[in-house]
Amino acid sequence: MRTGVLARKLGMTRVYTASREHNSVTVLQLPSSIVIGQRKVEVDGYNALILGFEKVNPKYLKKPQKEFFSKIKQEPLKKVKEFRVSEENFVEKGKSITSSHFVVGQYVDVRADSIGKGFAGAMKRHNFSGLRASHGVSISHRSHGSTGNSQDPGRVWKGKKMAGQMGNKKITIQSMEVVSIDEERSLILVKGGVPGSVGGWVEITDAKKKSLPANVPYPAGIKVNSKSNQKENINIKKNSNDEKEEEATVAETKNIEQDTNEIPKSNGKENK
Repeated sequence: MRTGVLARKLGMTRVYTASREHNSVTVLQLPSSIVIGQRKVEVDGYNALILGFEKVNPKYLKKPQKEFFSKIKQEPLKKVKEFRVSEENFVEKGKSITSSHFVVGQYVDVRADSIGKGFAGAMKRHNFSGLRASHGVSISHRSHGSTGNSQDPGRVWKGKKMAGQMGNKKITIQSMEVVSIDEERSLILVKGGVPGSVGGWVEITDAKKKSLPANVPYPAGIKVNSKSNQKENINIKKNSNDEKEEEATVAETKNIEQDTNEIPKSNGKENK
């Protein structure tokens, strides 16, 4: 089990496939993320990674939050979230996770807070048909009608569909296909609609009911430092230059040997 990530919902757009098929997709942007801690079975009773997302000015944090980040010697972050992982999928503290954590064609589970609609009636909230428009019905055309039996059980069952708060709940949509990934802009395009408002936080994890593709990175899609890449490139250039110099010296020595072999032959011909 790999770690999940948090992303921001930017909105919806459309994407065309190579066969000109139209897909409505939701654009999710993965902000700057960093592993700030670990939970282990020996100490905490379970395995998990603690991730922080999106840097924030310390003046917007409360005192307990400031103390938390100062204790772990970490820059303040806007969101902190734990994700359960298996023991072999731990990521080192300080590493950043990028949008390459997911691959095109993979299925993911998306979880977010739905948009709050306020207090709604039974017709809007539960799609009830309502009462008759005439034939004795007065005033209560949009009411939900009877809510229970008479003396037995003599009460309304828990969970009865009635009027009440609509929306503003954690909603999970399973097995959404990843259509495209833009690593430069840290964008993940997911097929279909995602709950929540534009700018809201979305939790993305590997799909529970679908198998992972073979090209998924393990333990996670980790950001490679540009400095280390530059050092590797410099070393590669140095090695290639050294090889070229060695080849040039070998060629020079061969030419010198050929010249020395030709000189005594010419002297012998002149003496004859």
